[in-house]
Amino acid sequence: MGRDRAAFSASVAAFCLLAFAPRVFPADSRDPLADARQLYNQGHFDAAVAAAERARFAPGRPGRPADQAIGDQADLIAARAYLERFRAGTTADDLAAARERLRRLDPARFSPRERIEFLVGLGETLYFDEAYGAAADLFGSVLESRDGIDAGARDRVLDWWASATDRDARGKSDAERQALYQMIRNRMREELATHAGSGAASYWLVSAARSQGDMQAAWDSAEAGWARASLAIDHGIALRADLDRLMLQGVVLNRATQTSQSVDALRAQWEDFKARWKN
Repeated sequence: MGRDRAAFSASVAAFCLLAFAPRVFPADSRDPLADARQLYNQGHFDAAVAAAERARFAPGRPGRPADQAIGDQADLIAARAYLERFRAGTTADDLAAARERLRRLDPARFSPRERIEFLVGLGETLYFDEAYGAAADLFGSVLESRDGIDAGARDRVLDWWASATDRDARGKSDAERQALYQMIRNRMREELATHAGSGAASYWLVSAARSQGDMQAAWDSAEAGWARASLAIDHGIALRADLDRLMLQGVVLNRATQTSQSVDALRAQWEDFKARWKN
């Protein structure tokens, strides 16, 4: 099975709000909303929540949206910060706080990029609520949106979508599981056709093939992903670590059972391949 890569792997960072709104927000004590966004982007989630709460009650200022719009933007930042706190510590109160802020805000005045942040926040909340099919549907809508997001943010959304679909598949009948894993494989192939550096696509192409029991395809996709890993933003460091773990802890063992080859022989094949393609 997949390993909830988007939700829990250390190799996947928090969704940076700047990824969806690439502007510089200088820290300014007169602007708690800008402070909240900057603190979130810096990973200071407790301080981001506090600044967002201050922003909700700040009076209107020239050139700024109406108070309600400011409050909604503040709730969005606070919700995302609560989700990151929940992801780090799995405190139920943080998930409830995120859900409450997403529920009470009105996204009607959000910019297209803020609406994407809102949808991602909803998807994460549904994922943590174990509503995996609904979460996958929301992440899928972001991937299909015409509102552009940068390559790194798109890869993280793709990772969340695949993780949610994988978790949804586990409770299904065999036929339904096969269909969902085939859907993951199809989407990852399409992603790689237009975003060849997608680490999420390379990883999940292997994981989904393995979940279908197609070990030859999983092996081939792992080799292909390893070879093209240098196209990734970090030049493949995270992807290669993930692929190596998936191969040694999963694909090699499964393929040994299917083919009656020894585990040691298959591990040696994989190590030989990595050595030939080592940067």
